[in-house]
Amino acid sequence: MKARTNRKHILYVCQAGIVAALYTVLTCVVGELGLANGVVQFRVSEALCVMPVFFPAAIPGLTVGCVISNLITSKGMWQDVVFGSLATLIGALGAYLLRKAPAWLTTAPTILANALIVPPILVYAYHMEGGLPFITLTVTIGELLSAGVLGTLLCILVRRRNLFGQRHH
Repeated sequence: MKARTNRKHILYVCQAGIVAALYTVLTCVVGELGLANGVVQFRVSEALCVMPVFFPAAIPGLTVGCVISNLITSKGMWQDVVFGSLATLIGALGAYLLRKAPAWLTTAPTILANALIVPPILVYAYHMEGGLPFITLTVTIGELLSAGVLGTLLCILVRRRNLFGQRHH
């Protein structure tokens, strides 16, 4: 019995680590391409926020990946590290809670959390111009594209291919 528990724990930690690494690498690569900087942030890594639909280890994986990514890319802005990562955690928990929902709906918590939490960070910590309503609009557009469109496609692909051996409707 103990060996089975240890295997499950090891699998959980490995899955979380892989998700964290993948999120970090995708964020940094896209950042280097200039797609995740500025007002419209197209973080391809946000598509991974549907992974908790398939395995709960993705929740800490995404959160840790976001913390690491924000430490690397935020230029020392603690607000981005703390609150940006909180938005990712909220989105991941929401996706997990909606795991039986249609693919597009599993992305809603990530989109909403980022649309509400990230714009004030950009306006007040980074002093981005354009005002809070405009920044909220552009962040939401970026999230709709990265988390919404790409996340929905990823969720559909994983479900159809049964990549994690789970049954979904």
